[in-house]
Amino acid sequence: MKLSQLKIDPEFQSKIPPLQFEEEQQLEQNIIAEGRLLNPIITWNGYILDGHTRYRILKKHGFIKFEVEEIQLANKYEALAWICKNQLGRRNLSPERKKFLLGKEYESTKLAVGGQPGNCNKVNRCDQNDHIDSEKRTCERIAVEHGVGSATVRRAEKYSRGIDAAEEAVPGAQEEILTGHIKATDEQIVALASIPKEERPAILEELKKKKSDRDDTVLERLKPSKPPPKPKSAPQKKKPTATENNTTSQAEQPETSVQEPITESPPEEEIEPTSNAPPSFLQSIQGHKRHLSDEDKARLKASVDARYKDKAAATGSIMLCELQGATEDFIFRWNVVFQEHPEVLIDKVCQKKLSELMDRMMSYLKTVKEEKL
Repeated sequence: MKLSQLKIDPEFQSKIPPLQFEEEQQLEQNIIAEGRLLNPIITWNGYILDGHTRYRILKKHGFIKFEVEEIQLANKYEALAWICKNQLGRRNLSPERKKFLLGKEYESTKLAVGGQPGNCNKVNRCDQNDHIDSEKRTCERIAVEHGVGSATVRRAEKYSRGIDAAEEAVPGAQEEILTGHIKATDEQIVALASIPKEERPAILEELKKKKSDRDDTVLERLKPSKPPPKPKSAPQKKKPTATENNTTSQAEQPETSVQEPITESPPEEEIEPTSNAPPSFLQSIQGHKRHLSDEDKARLKASVDARYKDKAAATGSIMLCELQGATEDFIFRWNVVFQEHPEVLIDKVCQKKLSELMDRMMSYLKTVKEEKL
């Protein structure tokens, strides 16, 4: 594919963290020195999914050789999800950027299969319950892939919608939030999505200020509104039953018998419950006292004793699993650095430092092999 055939979609590009000026200059120098791109530019239907910065460098220097890899995706939303997932594989993302990309990946994945953004109750392609189940599975899959909980994925989607609302009202606000120039809590960012568009610029301008200089009356709109208290209903009088009527009528009759002397009840701790049955739901939430049987006491003691028993000592095989995991993590992280930042292998300063690191590791491994620790 020719360079002139490559296209840029602003929505795609907005999901990719821009390089700092110094980083882009360094990358440009490395590419010129190499005379070619080490990694291909990834496209879908001619639109760049990965390689926007390299594309700009290619346009400036026509002699640089490059390759293009076209991937097959079903639609635009799958392309957006691919971009977000690819960017989340990078190690130098800020927490704000990670939340934004995670939320956009979840939202785009749902839209790719016919869901509605931010709403699991409207659906175009399938039955309502089927769609809810599908959305749940999508959320859980993305959570597992990125090592987070499903709730984190859902919160990230709300956070990304707040970022979109800010960008819609004030172009450029997205990068200011994601780079920390606008400092706000997650709750404040999420609340922006529910604020009318015309009111957002004033709120964002206030968030740019130091906390001590902010006008709290302007930011009051970002606080969650408390629901009004429910009115207390008047207690309804219970209709007396036939037994109660009979008792009442008897109580109204004049007493003819001699009253028996009142005896004091025993202290509370001496009273044994009439039943040891499990407490009812109301009793369980109101603090019901239940008498412990001998069986209950034995089970409780066994539970407490088990808590303080010594845990099994780690064996050699368990520790080998630990070392294996550390080795695989080391290889993975180094590969990511070399793939995403190939200049590390070219730059002389980086080469020197890299050589020192490898010498240090090889010296340590040699010591381990000779059992001289």
